[in-house]
Amino acid sequence: MNSTQIEVTKKLLEINTIKIQPSNPFTWASGWKSPIYCDNRKILSYPKTRTYIRDRFVAVIKEKYPNAEVIAGVATGAIAIGALVAEVLGLPFIYVRAKPKGHGLENMIEGDLIPKQKVVVVEDLVSTGISSLKAAEAVNNFGGNVVGMVAIFTYNFELAKENFRKAGIELTSLSRYQVLIDTAVEIGEVTSDQIDSLLKWREDPAAWGK
Repeated sequence: MNSTQIEVTKKLLEINTIKIQPSNPFTWASGWKSPIYCDNRKILSYPKTRTYIRDRFVAVIKEKYPNAEVIAGVATGAIAIGALVAEVLGLPFIYVRAKPKGHGLENMIEGDLIPKQKVVVVEDLVSTGISSLKAAEAVNNFGGNVVGMVAIFTYNFELAKENFRKAGIELTSLSRYQVLIDTAVEIGEVTSDQIDSLLKWREDPAAWGK
């Protein structure tokens, strides 16, 4: 998996999906300051990268979850890539809203899901894991059986690891933060004097930059 993570990371950096700027940090919705910003929606604009990511997801799902019956994409970032994965696998596709629709049937799950069907959830990005696990919980509450989750990138926070452990859900990510830093250093995207700041951020993101 490590060679795949390196190759995926290089492709994400090539199309500027991931921006690294510790001296001019980004501000997340949570208020956290971050030295990097990851916008995986850009992948859809690059056919070769999009196809590569899709095929890596397909390979992981075939290996880890050969009995998967449904693919679920988390809105909005993973809807398109999730649908592409489902198409290749020949499986039904559903997607999970961040919150119930405010009109009509007020669905949180869009699409048809038969009770007890085995579902693999596709995410574009995992930070703390809270929103990702909320999506998995919604699928389970709707009658499905989430057997695992796959993501394009994870910051690999200890908090996220603990949240997934408590939920009893396995996360497999095509790329992760430490591989990003190592790869960025190798190709010259990050200087040696920036590494310490980047590593300290992941250790305590809530306090970093204050």
